[in-house]
Amino acid sequence: MLTTTPDRRQALKDRHRQAIVAAAEALMHERQTTDFTVDELAQRADVSRRTVFNHFGSVRDIVSEVCSGVLSTAVESLTSVPPAGDDRPGMFEEIAEAFRTADLVAPMAYLNRLLGPELPASTQAQAHPIAVRAFTELNERLSASMLSRYPETGRLGVDLLVGSLTSGMGVLYHHWHCATGAADTPESRRVWAELLDTLLEKVRSGHAADPSSPKSLHP
Repeated sequence: MLTTTPDRRQALKDRHRQAIVAAAEALMHERQTTDFTVDELAQRADVSRRTVFNHFGSVRDIVSEVCSGVLSTAVESLTSVPPAGDDRPGMFEEIAEAFRTADLVAPMAYLNRLLGPELPASTQAQAHPIAVRAFTELNERLSASMLSRYPETGRLGVDLLVGSLTSGMGVLYHHWHCATGAADTPESRRVWAELLDTLLEKVRSGHAADPSSPKSLHP
C-alpha cells in the first residue's frame, strides 16, 4: 500500500492553504467585497469544504490572511535585510526612508473598499480589526528584521522604536480616513505624506509642545 511521507503531506497541506487564500483573494477582487460563502470558496480553490475548515476557522480568518498579505506586500521593503556594512544610515533613518518610499495608500484604499461596508457607521473611520492585525504582524516582522541589523540596540530599544512607528500608523489611518475618505487620489496621497512626516518627526524629536504641529484632520 502506498503511503504519504510527512514531507509530501506537508507540501500538500501548503498547496491547499495557498489555493484557498488565492481563491479568496480572487473572489474579493472580482466582487469588491468579502461577501462569499465557504462553498463558493471551496469550489474556486478546488478543495472540499472540510479542507477549508482544516486550515481556517471561518471565512473571516481567510479574509484576514488575504488582507494581511495585501498590506505586507506593499511594505516588503521594510523587512528585507540588506547586506551588513558600516555604511548603515541608522535604524530610525532606515525605517523612515522605507516608510516614505513604500506605497501604503493603494493597499489601504483597497482594503477600505473591501472592509468598510462591514463596519457600523459610527466606527467606519477607525482602522478595521483586520487592518490592525496586519499592522501588528508588520510590527513583529519589522522588529525581528531591525534587531538582526542593529543587535547593538537591544530588543527593548528596537521594540520601542518599531512599536512607536507601527502603532502610529494606525493613528494616521484614522486621521487620513477622516480627511480623505480613504480614497486613492493625488490629494489623499499628499495628505498621507504630510501625516507620515508628522509621525516621523514626533517619534524623532518627542512630543514637547510645538505650536507648529498640524491640527487634527477629523472632528
